[in-house]
Amino acid sequence: MQSTYNIEDEYSKKPKVVGRHVYGNVKGCRNINLLSDEKSLTNLLIKAGNAGNMTILDVKTWKIGEGVSAVAIVLESHITIHTWPEYRFATVDVYSCGSHTDPKKAFDFIVNALDPEDVEFGMTDRSLE
Repeated sequence: MQSTYNIEDEYSKKPKVVGRHVYGNVKGCRNINLLSDEKSLTNLLIKAGNAGNMTILDVKTWKIGEGVSAVAIVLESHITIHTWPEYRFATVDVYSCGSHTDPKKAFDFIVNALDPEDVEFGMTDRSLE
């Protein structure tokens, strides 16, 4: 007896856990003042979460030297940014476990606000089948 394989079965399977992670290095940021402003970065993470259809639970920031580390805890996971204004550089991570969210939109929102010369980014699927 020959078994049949239906490709539609593969596409119709939904993962038990949806996990999408977008991360990157943001270089040559022209919006230098934003890189050192805790309040503005807090607002940026909130707006980025909204752009990615995420539910913001809390945002915390820490001033470290000239830069800032900020984390937004979202119902679906987190958004982080770490900045080095003296190098016009930031790292950004957006991770979401919600199928209704778009972490790339949130990432792009942050990048556009920083107005960089260059961006290196990656995306990883962290879902559980």
